[in-house]
Amino acid sequence: MTHINVLDPGASPLDYYGFELRRHREAAGLTQRQLGDIVNYTGSLVGQIETARKLPTAEFSERVDAALGTGGLLSRLVTLVMRSQLPSWFQQVAELESRAVEICTFQTHMVHGLLQTPAYARAVLGALDDTDLDDRTAVRLARQRIFEKAEPPTSWSILSEAALYQRIGGAEVMKGQLAHLLSFAGNPRVNVQVLPFSAGAHAGLTGSFNLYRFAGDPDIVYMEGYGSGHPTANPETVRNCSLRYDHLQAAALPLRDSAELIRRVMEERYGEHRDSGRDPVA
Repeated sequence: MTHINVLDPGASPLDYYGFELRRHREAAGLTQRQLGDIVNYTGSLVGQIETARKLPTAEFSERVDAALGTGGLLSRLVTLVMRSQLPSWFQQVAELESRAVEICTFQTHMVHGLLQTPAYARAVLGALDDTDLDDRTAVRLARQRIFEKAEPPTSWSILSEAALYQRIGGAEVMKGQLAHLLSFAGNPRVNVQVLPFSAGAHAGLTGSFNLYRFAGDPDIVYMEGYGSGHPTANPETVRNCSLRYDHLQAAALPLRDSAELIRRVMEERYGEHRDSGRDPVA
């Protein structure tokens, strides 16, 4: 357990966050309990965050920034804190997501992390390991804050129709996830297309991949394995995957037809329809 008197602000972004939180709280003449009362959290939680034993959330950071008049310091730091909690091999990818002006993803069996709901993300992350699941889910969802920037990236997401049927977390979780995908309809920054089963053989049979495009840097391709990731700016690989993505977009349903398919699967597979008095089918 980290002791507040020996907290080293240079040890990690989480330690630095705790150090700054304590410094600003004490400068305001408040106890942990008093600050907690102001921002509607417990004093115990404030203490755990100050001693780097608990991850802060974006909401907590915003409330404390307002209460202590920090000028948004903690809200800026929380992004670094969350990124530092990602697996070391994935931290570079989170950095790419934050800098990209365009993100193109192709997923064969599940919704991409940037578009996952909390319940869906929790189910994915807990499939094999449910330790620290709350924190790990919060860390994944924090990546989605890139869409809240003044100039967010444009996102193109192609997912196989199989991802709509892969029941991750149960019917209610899937219903919520598909509804979340539909919520982006009409948003030109977040575009979702479905590659239907009827497409047959396609350019993405080798597996999922992401393309990151930047304002002044070379494009980067990212492919993921078990416990490892492989970003590359190799021109030949980038050209190959860019061509594949173009063909996947051509084979995928248009945006409106994709939304209609998502809606139909959500209602027919995960809705609560009764047939001849029998139990609901999902």
